[in-house]
Amino acid sequence: MAGKKPQQVYTLLVEVGRKSGDGLPDKATGAGLMCYASGVDEAEAVRETVAILKQADMAPLDVTGYGTREEREAQGHEIDDDEATLMDRALAENAVIVAQVSPFFD
Repeated sequence: MAGKKPQQVYTLLVEVGRKSGDGLPDKATGAGLMCYASGVDEAEAVRETVAILKQADMAPLDVTGYGTREEREAQGHEIDDDEATLMDRALAENAVIVAQVSPFFD
């Protein structure tokens, strides 16, 4: 049996709509959530993130993947210490970390 693929951390931007109990500001029409999620591939990271957000009474509409830390650095993205710490935590805890919530208003 082949060895299990190692977990990696993927940067995902999740667009959410409104849902009762979602915790977003009253006048918001939705939000963008910057997440760091671990997975053996990006598809697994997306599935896990969507499932966790649904459990948290959020309404995921769309997910944009930005790849692994290495892929992002190869594209010239600057990864600051805070972001790197959150990525490391997502990997260590095999978790989805919501790093930033940006509410949308009309």
